Amino acid sequence: MQKLPQRQVHLDFHTSECIDGIGSMFNKEQFQRCLKKGHVNSITVFAKCHHGWAYFPSATNEIHPGLHGFDLTGAMLEACAEIGVAAPVYLSAGLDEKYFVEHPEHAVVHSREEQPLAILEEDGHKYVDDRPHFHDLCLNSPYLDVLVEQVKEVMHRYHPVGIFLDIVGIAHFRCYCNYCRKTLRELGLDENDDASIATLAEYTKKRYEDAINEAARAIDPDVRIFHNGGHINIGKRDWAHQNTHLELESLPTGGWGYDHFPKSVKYAQTLGMEHLGMTGKFHMTWGEFGGFKHPNALRYEVALSLANGSKCSVGDQMHPYGFLDDATYELIGIAYAEAEAVEEYCYDITPVADVALLTMEGTFGDARRKSPADTGANRMLLEGKILYDIIDDKCDFSKYKVIILPDGIPAQGKLGELLRAYVSGGGKVLCTGASGLDGGKFAFDLGVTFRGESEYNPSYFHPEYNALGLSPANYVFYGKMYEASLNDENARVLAHTRVPFFNRTAQHFCSHRHTPFVVENNTPGVVIGKEGAYIAWEIFTEYAEIGSYVLKETVLKVLDELLGEEKTLRTTLGAQGIVTLNEQKAQNRHVLHALYATPTKRGSGVKIIEDLVTIHDTAFELRLPGIKTVRLVPENKEIPFTYEDGICRFIIDKFTCKQVVVLEHK
Repeated sequence: MQKLPQRQVHLDFHTSECIDGIGSMFNKEQFQRCLKKGHVNSITVFAKCHHGWAYFPSATNEIHPGLHGFDLTGAMLEACAEIGVAAPVYLSAGLDEKYFVEHPEHAVVHSREEQPLAILEEDGHKYVDDRPHFHDLCLNSPYLDVLVEQVKEVMHRYHPVGIFLDIVGIAHFRCYCNYCRKTLRELGLDENDDASIATLAEYTKKRYEDAINEAARAIDPDVRIFHNGGHINIGKRDWAHQNTHLELESLPTGGWGYDHFPKSVKYAQTLGMEHLGMTGKFHMTWGEFGGFKHPNALRYEVALSLANGSKCSVGDQMHPYGFLDDATYELIGIAYAEAEAVEEYCYDITPVADVALLTMEGTFGDARRKSPADTGANRMLLEGKILYDIIDDKCDFSKYKVIILPDGIPAQGKLGELLRAYVSGGGKVLCTGASGLDGGKFAFDLGVTFRGESEYNPSYFHPEYNALGLSPANYVFYGKMYEASLNDENARVLAHTRVPFFNRTAQHFCSHRHTPFVVENNTPGVVIGKEGAYIAWEIFTEYAEIGSYVLKETVLKVLDELLGEEKTLRTTLGAQGIVTLNEQKAQNRHVLHALYATPTKRGSGVKIIEDLVTIHDTAFELRLPGIKTVRLVPENKEIPFTYEDGICRFIIDKFTCKQVVVLEHK
């Protein structure tokens, strides 16, 4: 199987049967010219859309009535082949509106109480008496057999390099339809039990993926296959490996936000699979005709993929008449020309990581996918320029100097055994809030005994050092606090908790917001023990929700204490900057990526990137084996550096958006 192409476009084409003249303006030369202009070397083209129509003369499906027999899929594939552009083929799996209105009994039933939708007909056009949107189909129904035949037909007819199956996230398999109820009974599960429904969802998901994979590989064993659910579930390695590679759908303006991709890719990097980062050209999200993001936003988003060893994909949507938009490919070409110039330094890499983050999602599953604890921890690590991975219990813990358990990760069962073995081997843990517990007691020697949740909220953080560079103070923390007592006189207490005079109630309140603090220390709030550190607040959750700087400073101080002289990276790059460090072992070099952009809120909540400021005089210290040269690429310009006591020091005079630095070893 060939390597995944680096500069892709994901081409949507979800086109209503109410539009005629489909593909009437398709022009091979115009199509090819746009791909060349965009520096594109792969484009996912469509064989079947969410509306359910085929875009070629199909024996297993109905061709779009406005296409009038034209093989648009084949024409795009031919155009790509002539100019050496790879072309996987897209099929909508979880959505097929045409099939839905003919077979509403095969739809996903999302709850036990859901009532069937009425199928209406007007002027020969069937529709649902509902708001305009697509409807999920159950892949545990006979629809699966129909979909498998559609995949076989595409494979036999075109022999594509890959197939992309869409709308198959785990939520699309939680179903209460009659077919799923029957399967539950056959499996001996209780249809009235939510846990049984979750078990069935995983069963149906695997059954669907196995059926598609088997059908496609029977025709071409080397075909690339990706089942897209809009998110790579942390901790579900078996789900990830049902694919040949990963496509990390993450449109920052389309609902994913700028927090999502860094978290997703930090986990994908641990799976040993090729992956690409999928953003979009749109100002907002999929299906936005005429929406364009600022070129600087796409430059940054593509650079962020490269910095994490991801290939790149930009989403577009073709006009019903079948032409590509020249301006779109000019936009894509700006980012992809820059990517092409440095991509030899971006792939076949091993990320360098001092710290590992165990997430709430990876511990508790899909229900905690949007855990603020995970979001807050990820933000702090990015903003603090900590080199980190996001891991699950299948990873090699011994690779990391510190493992973070944010706010509520228990250390019991198999995970507890792995973590205890890790600290026995010299590793350190950072536990916050109620994490790190086994049976109500800390599983590690953190210098304190856990006593339980505090009755006070909010509470106060009283550091024994000058936080924020100011004189000692009491800082309000709004997150949930827990109490602990010191049990080791050698443990170092960096901060104490303090409590208010009383909680704010209708009967007892003071001032506008909350009650001031009692001036005496309460319990240890931040402690460094033998096997790691403990912070007594759900500090990561609070950072996601409140964003107070002292929260981040507290975590970064603790990580500095735990890492000590073994910390790989130190830099003066500001909070909105991102730094990654990757090793290219075959080339005997490390590659550092520095990025800087500031998303700003526009309208009712869309975060966009417009202005890119030039960053000056950024200092770096890297603890790496012997370095012989430091150079900027693609400029191929060597810059001064010093190397002493295993630390390489250099300064990047200035950069805008991103800078790639190659450090070659002796």
